[in-house]
Amino acid sequence: MKTQKGFVQTIEVEPPSLTNNTADAQRLEKCLLNELSTDSIRIPLVVLKKLPSNLRSWEFKAKAVLFKDRCSWILIDLLNPNSENRVLGVAVDIGTTRIVISLIDLETGFEIGQKGFDNPQAGIGPDVLARIHYSNQNNNETRGLEELTRLVIDAVNINMSKLCKENGCQKEDVYIITGAGNTAMTHLFLGLESIEIIKEPYIPCVNIPDTQSAANLNLDINENGVVFLFPNIGSYFGGDLIAGILFSGLDQKKEPCIMVDVGTNAEIVVGNCDWLIACAGAAGPALEGGVSKMGMTARPGVIDKVWIDPDSKDIKIHTIDELSPVGICGSGMIDLVAHLFLSKRIDIRGKFSKQNCGQLLFEKDGMNYFILVDKNHSGTGKAISLSQADLNSLTSSKAAMYTILEVIVKNTAGLEFEELEKFYVAGTFGSFIDPVSAISIGMLPDMPLKNFEVLGNSSLGGAIQLLKNPDAFERIIKIRQSITYIELNVNQEFMNMFSGAKFYPHTEVARFPSLKNNI
Repeated sequence: MKTQKGFVQTIEVEPPSLTNNTADAQRLEKCLLNELSTDSIRIPLVVLKKLPSNLRSWEFKAKAVLFKDRCSWILIDLLNPNSENRVLGVAVDIGTTRIVISLIDLETGFEIGQKGFDNPQAGIGPDVLARIHYSNQNNNETRGLEELTRLVIDAVNINMSKLCKENGCQKEDVYIITGAGNTAMTHLFLGLESIEIIKEPYIPCVNIPDTQSAANLNLDINENGVVFLFPNIGSYFGGDLIAGILFSGLDQKKEPCIMVDVGTNAEIVVGNCDWLIACAGAAGPALEGGVSKMGMTARPGVIDKVWIDPDSKDIKIHTIDELSPVGICGSGMIDLVAHLFLSKRIDIRGKFSKQNCGQLLFEKDGMNYFILVDKNHSGTGKAISLSQADLNSLTSSKAAMYTILEVIVKNTAGLEFEELEKFYVAGTFGSFIDPVSAISIGMLPDMPLKNFEVLGNSSLGGAIQLLKNPDAFERIIKIRQSITYIELNVNQEFMNMFSGAKFYPHTEVARFPSLKNNI
């Protein structure tokens, strides 16, 4: 019997005889149970309907397309063993702002292609709160929930079809979709009522969604295809975080590690193979435009890196796709403020220094603004400036980030930052963030740079990993079961710690020894 790793297995079923008159389905079942070393497999009616003729025309050999969920293995389809058609899977990062899909060859584990696109639900509401409220509305023409679900499903279908065509594949060859998103996005993707997620005591409709047929969700793939969405822990800890833990391998580490995913919120997990502690807190709005008028999500023309020229001392920028600058994203904001601080254009209180900023600082309506890009070099025809209000927002965000880290690592886990073997950075700007800049402003602890590892899109990475390795399913369930989620109570102790972190890099400068020559 020939075996292939993954969700595609080449099998050989024992032929019937006068001495073995067991039904075709039961002989197929016995073969698969032995092949998979399991005691349960579901064979759908659609496969049974053509099973006798298929097995005989294929000389009792076949290519089995399988999936594994929390109940048992599922036989999705049985194919001609000599078929040259690819057997494909699609991984989806169901982001609030942006959705990314990846096309995977299930037989080889090779990533064929990837495509990202804006989440069309953003046209209804920029954040999950607005969308959930909209989903609870009904009028004579439409139900809000149905509209939001249709928008995201249609967008996935359109872009999945494009991705297949661009790579010479057929959408009918896609048999499995794995998706990861925050709890609200997962609910809206499935068309589930989600209003209770944002109402005390903040209860999702479901923590562990069952594997669904693609047809039930109107996803346009193979007619037998299935869809699995990563489970959540609760309203504020979704499947995207569990996918990130899977992708990073944090759940398999012997020594304690930490993973930080920063977007609208900061979600943090610390632990190892024996224990995991998680929490979430509001630490990201100023980095992605939620508070700052200057910040925006990453797209062509957005400034993603800022640095100071060592010779001229001028501030230099880099934009995505090297187009004329139209704004700045989270990673660029952190770089900018770090270099303004290191060049003493910002003082330890997070205030602009008029003396050191010179002509780049101007005042309007009682507010100071620092000119990063003048109007003559801007892609919008308007100057790109950092206001004191923008700076205050980032100061609060970086202080909240550091305080949350301190609470979960020191107060909850009883560890010191120095005891963490790895510091994984994921999330909206995880692909671009410079740890040196984040340390320079006191957003991240002053740890050796070798300890930091940027994960990029860990939500997508986890969804891809499941397509490549069926054993990942057990890890997903184990991760979910092993996480202890804590609520960050904003008590007086937390506020005291937060106040100390609002200085650059911190009121206790000794916590940041690598900056001693720059302060």
